[in-house]
Amino acid sequence: MIDLHARRLPVVQAPMAGGPTTPELVAAVSNLGALGTLAGGYLSAEAFEEKLSATRGLTDEPFAVNLFAPEATAPDVPAAERFRERLLPLAERLGVEVPEVRVPGDDTFFEKLATLEASPVPLVTFTFGMPDHAVVKRLRAVGTAVGITVASVEDAVLAFEVEPEVLIVQGPSAGGHRANFDQAALPDQLSLDQLLARILPLARVARASIIATGGIDTPERARTLLDAGADAVALGTAFLTVHESGTRPPHREALLAGTRETVVTRAFSGRNARGLRNRFIDEFDLVAPASYPIVHFLTKSIRDASSDGPEYLNLWAGENYRSCRDETAEELLGRFAEAL
Repeated sequence: MIDLHARRLPVVQAPMAGGPTTPELVAAVSNLGALGTLAGGYLSAEAFEEKLSATRGLTDEPFAVNLFAPEATAPDVPAAERFRERLLPLAERLGVEVPEVRVPGDDTFFEKLATLEASPVPLVTFTFGMPDHAVVKRLRAVGTAVGITVASVEDAVLAFEVEPEVLIVQGPSAGGHRANFDQAALPDQLSLDQLLARILPLARVARASIIATGGIDTPERARTLLDAGADAVALGTAFLTVHESGTRPPHREALLAGTRETVVTRAFSGRNARGLRNRFIDEFDLVAPASYPIVHFLTKSIRDASSDGPEYLNLWAGENYRSCRDETAEELLGRFAEAL
């Protein structure tokens, strides 16, 4: 189990699946007295086990693991078929193939769960939904606390049904994917402060700790949220440009340049996510369906083929990304330690 108040620094490194979250980053954050989080999403069962082992080899401190919960809402398969047709001309220009639409799997969810039973961590958090009671029971049986990410009051109420020890409350300024349980739903536009004010009383009754996240760019902003009742804050975008991250160079450069606006789009994955506006978003945002994770796999070859430039990459970024710096995790957390 995890006690957020036992950490020297009430800061959590948010999970950033797809490459940015390396074992080196997770270990560095935990070694500095905060809480690192290993992102399990998109990894094969074998790769997940390797990264878990690598992280353990770099730190003796507690760290968390994040998994994608199985989708509660089925993706729109016919719409994904139509979207695939629209991608073909771009793929041809880039010299890559767009895979056929296939029914998505479960992101090797149960294989990863079995690994975490055999090699427990203090906290496992879930994004895109909530685990069922059986999954929660399995984790608690090996001493693991459960955290659920929510982006609306309605989802928070649902999450309390499994009595999580931790609730991660995500505001609309967050970079990357919104954590809505229903992928087809319009994102809640309540600010992080408004969400926190509404959810905090429920969490206190349920005896759940609160991690506030989304657009936290300065130590002063973090202090405000802690004073409002959060037990810890999670930083995501700020870690994308630290030296220990695995962020692709064009993504890193675009963040540090600070010249692009952020927008929320389904274009890259089929789920709403905030990133830096680029050509791909301009061309495909209006026609992208709520078909996660099908769209994620349809666009993967295009993203991989354009990895040396920013125009067709998913440049995830929070609204306040211009605070990103070219620095180490120690330098980033050092600024927050001074204020917290």
